[in-house]
Amino acid sequence: MPAQSVGLFRRLLPAIFVLALVSALYVAAQIPEASAAARSSLASRFHFKELPVALPPGLPENTIRKVNPEYEHIRAWISSVGAAIAVNDLDRGGSANDLCLVDTRSDKVVVTPSPDSKQNYQPFVLDMAPLPTDDAIAPMGCVPGDFNGDGWMDILVNYWGRTPVLFLNCGKTDPLSAHSFLPTELVSNGPGKDDRYRGPLWNTNAVAVADFDGDGRVDVGVFNYFPDTKVLDPNGLKGVQMNHSMSRAQNAGGAHILRGTASTPAGPTSVPSATFEEQDAIPPKYATGWTLGAASADLDGDLLPELYLANDFGNDRFFHNVSTPGKIRFELAEGRRGAYTPKSLVVGHDSFKGMSIDFGDLYGNGKFDMFVSNITTSWGIEESNFVWKNTAASPAEARKQLEDHVAPFDNAAAETNMAWVGWGWDAKMADFDNSGRLSVVQATGFVKGDINRWNWLQELAMGNDLMLQEPAMWPKAGPGDDIAGDQTMAFWAPEGNGRYADLSPELGMAAPIPTRGIAVADTTGSGHQSFAVARQWGPPAYFCNMDTSKGNFLGLRLHRPADGAAPGSPGSPAYGAQVRIRTADGRTQIAQLDGGGGHSGKRSFDVFFGLGSAGDKPVSAELNWRDLNGATHTQVLDLAAGWHDFMLTTQAQEVKVP
Repeated sequence: MPAQSVGLFRRLLPAIFVLALVSALYVAAQIPEASAAARSSLASRFHFKELPVALPPGLPENTIRKVNPEYEHIRAWISSVGAAIAVNDLDRGGSANDLCLVDTRSDKVVVTPSPDSKQNYQPFVLDMAPLPTDDAIAPMGCVPGDFNGDGWMDILVNYWGRTPVLFLNCGKTDPLSAHSFLPTELVSNGPGKDDRYRGPLWNTNAVAVADFDGDGRVDVGVFNYFPDTKVLDPNGLKGVQMNHSMSRAQNAGGAHILRGTASTPAGPTSVPSATFEEQDAIPPKYATGWTLGAASADLDGDLLPELYLANDFGNDRFFHNVSTPGKIRFELAEGRRGAYTPKSLVVGHDSFKGMSIDFGDLYGNGKFDMFVSNITTSWGIEESNFVWKNTAASPAEARKQLEDHVAPFDNAAAETNMAWVGWGWDAKMADFDNSGRLSVVQATGFVKGDINRWNWLQELAMGNDLMLQEPAMWPKAGPGDDIAGDQTMAFWAPEGNGRYADLSPELGMAAPIPTRGIAVADTTGSGHQSFAVARQWGPPAYFCNMDTSKGNFLGLRLHRPADGAAPGSPGSPAYGAQVRIRTADGRTQIAQLDGGGGHSGKRSFDVFFGLGSAGDKPVSAELNWRDLNGATHTQVLDLAAGWHDFMLTTQAQEVKVP
């Protein structure tokens, strides 16, 4: 070979190697899709019926919001969030069959019975009066919980334009109504001069609720999106901002960790109250991401829940909980990059658009994994969802790694076939067929219109970060413009071979309406979980689980003693309690009492397991919890299939609830 040709070959060799490597990886990455017959067989395991959700009559049906003049040309973008839904036992009647939702068409917070319940109250609107408000305030989410520890279920509502409001249950035994709840400020905003709101201008899209410091009281994480400004004020001042980067923005409203300090239970002669104080729990350099999702779960066995923040426009954050009673504190932990791992597929190093986060035992091995939604639209912006597989062999190993600031997770989204779905939002893992394997329901879609504007968004995404902070530099996104508006929600079902298939078309769930929040519960006590979906600028929907089979599940309602407990209720939810079961066929699963996490959907407080082939055989259940004094306890019980209520003090005692 001539010397000149040899030299040319040597110069081209690196490029040839790269092309060969990319081609090999592309071929290796092609995951086979389930055949039509296989999908049909898989879909036969699930039986859902879509039911309408009752709303109060006469509510308006708007299609877009009024915004600050600086945002006027992108008002569809600014109007793209806010639909939310939660399910819980708001009247403590024994079943989680009450819905709380935010309907963006009316910007109202509505409480309504689940469509398959036999509740005897009418849907109603929660009104924050006499607390101050103004026209530039809109609700963005509702989070049920017992925020003053009295056994009555309250509701926290978060907003754009003000701090959250607690609607404390007044302890009435009458059917639920607007008069059942007393609006109370979550944080002190000082005395007002009139009925106009003049407090901090928080713009909140994510809330996580847990006992973060292990002192027996519930705490609240409030995570804001836009900086503290009047985003929704059509007469607002200039100077509002957008994100200053597409991949590393840190100019958002910031994280606020609020520790519960004192409370007064509802009673015949007492007005319910709850007091929270803000603590510097998260290092400031990691606390200003544009957060759209937050969730928590204990990984290292100390019953202090770790915290994950799903941040739009840049790095998600995972925090190890190193709190002590009275002092909440989180330390950053990040994943470790292997030789063949792209940087954005490492915990804490991604440049993606994090939209939501959920913890669950996806692999059925007694460890918490994580599912994170991102933007994954082909020929649009194709990032990847995250399936963060827990790689720690045990809680002790997880503790060792977390103490070294290492997050023990590897991404398995591609190999599970759940990497790409569209513009993802809230996601919830749950066992809908009692098989012992979790499915994943995922909301998708952004702005629905008639004119496809993906090309403009792509130009923005490739533009100079120095321009992004200025709203005027953003391309038009107004009424009639469409970005991922026809995407349908996903129902990821396990195929049994490590892969998942999206069965939403086969299950009749593929409506081309943008969705946001997802809430899961067994609303009838029958042992079959249903779910509700919040739609952005569309009516909420309820997917009733119509499976008629009996048994094959274990459901636990876990309580701690409460002051002035509601009649028929043993107490307050045992926030953060974990249950690890071992079935007769040798499988292990873990679940927790989830106090509230995700994007804008909140599941019930029930701890639920499908038992699969174990059937009605007794289950060995290890309960782990903290009592009201913060002490940790563990107890192993043999439990029959079905529902059980437990009071958790220094021991777990099964109780009967009327």
